[in-house]
Amino acid sequence: MNIGFIGLGLIGGSIAKAVRRVYPDARILAYNRTASVLSDAMRDGTVSEACWEISGAFSECDYIFLCTPVVTMIKELEALKPYLAPGTIVTDVGSTKGGIHQAVEKLGLGNCFIGGHPMAGSEKTGYENATDRMIENAWYILTPGSDVPIERLSAFSEFISSLGALPLIISPNEHDFVTAAISHVPHIVSAALVNMVKSLDGPEEYMRTIAAGGFKDITRISSSSPQMWQEICLANSDNICIVLDQYIRKLTDFRFAVRNGNAEKLMACFAESKEYRDSFSNDSRGPIKKDYRVYVDIADEAGAIAKIAGVLAGENISMKNIGIVHNRSFEQGVLRVEFYEQDAADQAADVLKTRFYKVYEG
Repeated sequence: MNIGFIGLGLIGGSIAKAVRRVYPDARILAYNRTASVLSDAMRDGTVSEACWEISGAFSECDYIFLCTPVVTMIKELEALKPYLAPGTIVTDVGSTKGGIHQAVEKLGLGNCFIGGHPMAGSEKTGYENATDRMIENAWYILTPGSDVPIERLSAFSEFISSLGALPLIISPNEHDFVTAAISHVPHIVSAALVNMVKSLDGPEEYMRTIAAGGFKDITRISSSSPQMWQEICLANSDNICIVLDQYIRKLTDFRFAVRNGNAEKLMACFAESKEYRDSFSNDSRGPIKKDYRVYVDIADEAGAIAKIAGVLAGENISMKNIGIVHNRSFEQGVLRVEFYEQDAADQAADVLKTRFYKVYEG
């Protein structure tokens, strides 16, 4: 199997690492504008062959992943076109699909292009943060070109599934509207909330000091790349504006209910949101991976945190992160311990309870 990558950032690097894990004998070729990234990928064994330009080397590939920013992807697709062999499938990982599919049709590549969008990611960027498990159990949206044979779409879908992702086939237009609602506008809302608090905070910066719990959870995605989200908003502006208009109407409903003291309306709005939110699957298929964590009440004394870390280490339970919770209006407990998997969090809770610690799970 020969797999090509144009771009080795967070997502491209993670998919390449997943391919290497699942298909250790695969030949993986990669081009990246930053030479040091290619060197790193060669050094850690992810990439078999580094390409310093888009050339005929890619003509031997079964699949080629375009993993560059949306604004440059079309240029790279044009550069790649002369080297595409019959049977090669080209795909991308972009967050918007309208623009790339229009370019595909103009280039006459509708029979060999399958748009892709792994609904996975991180606030961090770059190959150095890529992992071979990034897309595992994540929805991976596929938007096939107009003339892609069904057997080739099925084969590519099975390939994506073999990497641990969950393929979902929809049209490019459906993709852009859906992601505007569940990904693009939430990033705008998150950024607006953070900017609102910044503008309202006084010189003492009390808001920033005590910001925690719910506020930190719903604004976590604001730490993502500003440039990437600028590009996404410009590329999907029509759908984003439609969804934003609807969101503004919902905010207006809340404002009127609060201003007029309409208790019945407020209860209905909060109950409706709770019912729908509680129906969501509690897994890690979204763009930001779920945290597996427990909270522990501990005494304010020297060595208390080290003692807990020692207890967990003694049971061979690996921690991802550990830290003090300063604001307990949302999160319970005083010590927050994060893990890589739910099983580790469950095991840690059981172990700590047997040591008579008060543990809160969730």
